[in-house]
Amino acid sequence: RAEIVTSDIENFWRAYDAAAPGFAPDVFQREYLDKGSKGVKGFLKGRIQNAEYLAKIVSLHPKYYASIRESTGQIAGMTDRIRQSLAKLKELYPQAKFPPIYFVIGALNSGGTSSNNGLIIGAEMYGLTPSTPQEELNDWLKMVVKPVDELSHIVAHELIHFQQKYDGGTLLEASIKEGAADFLAELISGKHINQPIHDFANSREKELWLEFRERMNQKDYTGWLYSPAPGRPNDLGYWMGYQITRS
Repeated sequence: RAEIVTSDIENFWRAYDAAAPGFAPDVFQREYLDKGSKGVKGFLKGRIQNAEYLAKIVSLHPKYYASIRESTGQIAGMTDRIRQSLAKLKELYPQAKFPPIYFVIGALNSGGTSSNNGLIIGAEMYGLTPSTPQEELNDWLKMVVKPVDELSHIVAHELIHFQQKYDGGTLLEASIKEGAADFLAELISGKHINQPIHDFANSREKELWLEFRERMNQKDYTGWLYSPAPGRPNDLGYWMGYQITRS
């Protein structure tokens, strides 16, 4: 019975067509943000921000946004696959709660979040195909943009966050929060969202653990979570928390 909402995707493309070729912010405001679901409203702070910012990001990535139209159009037909993960969580954890799931198009900075309004998924982060133009994408986007087929895994990850009843805290606590979401998402959907990080870290487990151990009880996440990590993947804390949870 969980509500799965894809109407914001349709609203975005209507706004996109009406705003082109200059991508006027007032059109995005009127046709997308004002008409948006609770998911769009919940994705404003720190993500979409406002119509001006969204129009700017679309203008800076015109080829990429144009390329994701077909992929985002497939999402409405993926609900059965998404519900399979929900059913698996119910089987493993009968007291699980199932909030509304909103698919929105944001500003290329977040694949999803869990909020009081429900799960909000940034569909523009799931448009990768073999022909995707990547010249407009920075190194971080090249690593995190994924095919639409992987959408069910981010839904599963955010669904676990919705069950969790604590915030970050120390690096160890925050890493377990994220890693547990990855591990349990893998159990219910068949895959987690951070395979490139695992590919990097699995052969370096001992050295990473020794480094992590020195800082795990501090509240400084630099180089491990939510911050650039020169010379290695961002968000290695997800992998560390996954390893701890799996063990």
